[in-house]
Amino acid sequence: MFKYLAVSLPLAFGFVLPAHAALNAAVSTAFTALQTDILALIDMVWPVMIAVTVAFIILRLFPRAASSVA
Repeated sequence: MFKYLAVSLPLAFGFVLPAHAALNAAVSTAFTALQTDILALIDMVWPVMIAVTVAFIILRLFPRAASSVA
């Protein structure tokens, strides 16, 4: 197992590093813009997810509270 890793890891890094360095500036800009858009969408979704979670908790607790009053 160690022999396999000792050979495969340097080869993998040897192929990955030049490929990463060869990225076009336009591709890098596109990925940065995509990341910014995705983070903006996530920021918009968090309040909705919190509201839905709180609503489900309230709906689960309401029958217990209503039955204890009656």
